[in-house]
Order: sequence, then C-alpha cells, then structure tokens
Amino acid sequence: MILLAAAAGPAGSLAASNQTVLGQSGSSNATLSLVQGIVVKDPTSEPIKKALIELIAESQNDGSNYTAVTDADGRFVIENIAPGQYRLFVERAGYREVSRNHRAAEGRVVTLSAGNEMKDVVIHLQAAAVVDGRVSDEDGDPMPDSQVAVLRRTYVAGHSHWEQVGAERTNDLGEYRIAGLGPGSYFVSVSPPPNFRSLIEANGNAPSPANRAPASSENATPTSYQTTYYPGTRDRGQAEPILLHAGDDFPVNFSLMPSPALSIRGTIVNLQPSSTVSITVQGKDSLVMNGAEMHKDGSFEIHDVAPGSYTILARVENGVAPMMARQRVQITSANVEGLRLAPQAGAMIRAHLRLEFSGSEQPDPRQMFLRLCSVEDDDDGINVSDFADGFSTLVQGTVDGSFEWRNVSAGRYAVQISDASEMPEWFLKSVAAGGRDVLESGFNVSGGAIALDVVASDRAAAVEGVVTNQKGEAVADSVVVAVPEARFRNHPERYRKSNSDQSGRFTLRGLPPGDYTLLAWESMDGEAYLDPEFLKLYEGQGRALHAKEGERAASKLKVIPASEDEP
Repeated sequence: MILLAAAAGPAGSLAASNQTVLGQSGSSNATLSLVQGIVVKDPTSEPIKKALIELIAESQNDGSNYTAVTDADGRFVIENIAPGQYRLFVERAGYREVSRNHRAAEGRVVTLSAGNEMKDVVIHLQAAAVVDGRVSDEDGDPMPDSQVAVLRRTYVAGHSHWEQVGAERTNDLGEYRIAGLGPGSYFVSVSPPPNFRSLIEANGNAPSPANRAPASSENATPTSYQTTYYPGTRDRGQAEPILLHAGDDFPVNFSLMPSPALSIRGTIVNLQPSSTVSITVQGKDSLVMNGAEMHKDGSFEIHDVAPGSYTILARVENGVAPMMARQRVQITSANVEGLRLAPQAGAMIRAHLRLEFSGSEQPDPRQMFLRLCSVEDDDDGINVSDFADGFSTLVQGTVDGSFEWRNVSAGRYAVQISDASEMPEWFLKSVAAGGRDVLESGFNVSGGAIALDVVASDRAAAVEGVVTNQKGEAVADSVVVAVPEARFRNHPERYRKSNSDQSGRFTLRGLPPGDYTLLAWESMDGEAYLDPEFLKLYEGQGRALHAKEGERAASKLKVIPASEDEP
C-alpha cells in the first residue's frame, strides 16, 4: 500500500504528490523524524529541480522507504520518518552525486533518532561525463551497428575483471554516444557486428581482397574486423585508459582494420539425432559472444576468430535434461581442428541449513538466501552457469531449511550468504560435503547429486565507532571497510563495508569471527579495496580487530584523505 504524506510548512514547500512513503509503520508523530534540504549543482551551487530523493532503510525489517522530488528551487522535505538508519540517494538524469569535497559519492548514511529533525541538508550533483565518437572501416566508411563499450577494472576474489558500465551501438553514420559516466579511469572498446561481412554482401558490395582471401588460394588466411580497444589495439593488455572528469565530453573515434581471422572446427559427440545444440565462444579479452555454424552430423565451425584465448560452450537445448560442455582453446597462427565436445547433464546440489540462534524465537529460514559462487582458480572471463537452462545462483530457503540448485555445470564452487538475505547479523559457520568442511576451500562439481550440510549462526561480530580527521573532527560519508586477514583476501564475502553517517559514526555488522584490519577512506572508487595492490598502499594505516563470536566491539578510526590526483 502506498500512502501520500503531505509536507507541512510555509507556502512554497513541496506538494503532497512530491513525497511517497513506502511501508510506513504506525508510529506517533512525536517519535517521527524529518529530513529537508536542497540539491545543487557542483560547483556553481545552482539549484536542481526534479531530482529524485530516496531514503532507504538499511534494515527493511525495521524501517520504511521514502521518496521526494525537488521543487523549482531544488528543495525537498521528507516528514514522518520512523527512527532508524537510512541510506540517502539522489538521482537526476545527466548528473552524478558527489560529496561536499567534490569526490564521487554513492549516497550517504543518515541516522535518525526519535523526533530528530535533520535540516539544511545540501546534496551536490556534478554533470556526468560523456564518451562519444565515430566508428569507421579502413576506407573511412561508417560501420553501423558496432557495439561500443565503456569498461572499468573491478576486483573479485583477488582477480582483475573488466566490468561494462555503459554501451551503445553505432547508428547508420557510425556514430555513438555513451552518457551518465562518473569521474574516473575507463577503457573503451568497439566490436563490429559478427555478420558485418554478410551485411556488405547483402547490399551488393563484394568483399575486397583485404577482407577475404582469394578462393583459389587454399592456404591464404582470411581476414575480418575484430574487437578493438582504444587507442587502436586488439590486445586488451595494450589498451590505454581515458581519464574522465565531471562534465567531460571525451571524443573516442575508431578506424577498424581487418586482421587475420581463423576458424575453430570440431564435433559434438554422443548426441541424439533430434538434439538441438547451441554453441558460443567468448574470448578472455572480449565481451562479445560469437555464434557457430552447426551441421546435422554434429560437426561445427566457428568463423572469424582472432588469435587469443577462448572458452567454447556447447549447450543441448531440447534434451530430457539440460546438458553442457565447456572447452578452453588457445589460438596462435593456425586454425583449431578436431575439437571434441561431450555435453553432460548438470549436477543437483541440495543443502540443508541448520540455524544456531541466541534468541528464544525460531528464525524463519525463508528469510535466508544462499548464493552458489564459482571459485575457479583460472578465470576465463565468464560464468558458465549463466548459460545453463533453469539455473540460478541465488536460492531462497524453504520452511524446513532446504536449498536446491539444479543444472549446475562442472566446476568448483562455494556457498555464501547473499546480500538479499533479511538476516544481516548471520554468518555461515560451516559448510560440509561428504563429512568434510568446505566452507573455505569450496567443493568440486562434476555431475550427479551433491548434499551439503550448512550451519549458520546469528552471533556474527559487529564493530561500531567514529571516523575523525587529523584534527579530531568527525568525518561524514567516509568509506569504512573491515579487511580480512591475508588468507581470506581472495574471498569478497569476508569483507564488510559501510559509510559513516552525518556524525561520523559507523557500524559494520555480520563479521565472521576472525582477524581484520579496519580502514576508513575519505572517498573511494567502487570496490577498489578488493584489489591487493590497492591495499598495499595503506599498510600500517588501519586498526587491528580480533572479532570474536557475538562480540560488539568499538573502534575510533583516522580517515585516509583523498589523493589530490583523483578525478
């Protein structure tokens, strides 16, 4: 049910339609709070109208969510707020939120006590950056329908990954425009349509000798357009970053040149006559999926592949049960011949969850979500399970504490509590497979059925404290992270992150028992703390914490100032 709460006050205050309260609990007005303020453009302080304000309760069990829209003077007010801790977000097309020191921000933490009125809140938005340009071929002609992507590095389980933060296809003039980018360092790539050559032929234009080897030359290597990275390399390792600042309009043009294109040929074995198979190939250095030419006898051919490392996936789509095969290949200067793929049925994983709780009331396992995560040692750039029919990594518990994953492809996995769980104080105490604890090591999946015994406890540790600067003054909106001991640095689920509120106070919940280092940064780009090289820069600047089961610790942290060269 949605209730509209009118904003009381003098003339010019927000109309009732500008505020929405979601899930309002029944509290007396004397205990309810208020937040009001203004949204301005950075650095001119010009008011921004029609900005959406979202006040989201940190715990959906204890609080409500609220929204408001700024008026013509950039002002907003949210009334009748239940006490609690919230995250305050602002959205406006073409803008990005920044902190008062002009650094990138991802909302702010707000703590409201009963009857608290938080007035004169000033929220700064900066104009977002834009990357635009044109994609052409070697003759300067436009290449329509090419995929241009803006990428950035992220770190998962200690490995560097490339995350796509924006993408557009070129229009008929070969032009593109990717907007809404925040300040930071990015990479740009372009991938031509897989069927670009066939599009030329369909339009009556014969391919040039540079695009295809003569038919009479059996040994000649054909060429094709390949994924290219700025400033013009097909090797992602040679890509150069671009540095964006607020409001930048950064031009990136590509002129694609044909390069040697090889083929991968092979056979799908043990197929039923009526089976339908889809084959995809993805390069470790490419975000683009390419299809294959499949024949009735089970043979296949993948065309126009550049030298590099790839993973081939074959999926049987109309069998009794989903089946899949995976094969890694390395292409140098010759075609790959005789590849054999044997699809197998995915595994069934059943987990039974036992809850160890400190209260008198039995918790509801249906509030717990578990996630199955790949822990492969060699990263091939993709999650194979994403291609398995009927497979979902995220599973909700049943009333009897059962969890089930179907059609799990071969690999090595671990079980984690998902962020979707409504039980933030809980941690996994053990995960057993075949009588062996695999919580930290993970377990192998190669088909069949696997039974897991999972124990979760509500006695996770927590730490509260305040962040101050060198003058001893409280620092709001800082990024506080509990970094686990060295042996868990490749386990993202062991980290805990929060932000300090308007009084500089922070709370980190759900810490599994163990040793941590607490660090607070004035600002941070994304999840840079997952990068081991980034953490090395701040050795000795944190505070050690030995978290015991059920402990509520206190700590005071000195903020690490933002570097001067941050965009």
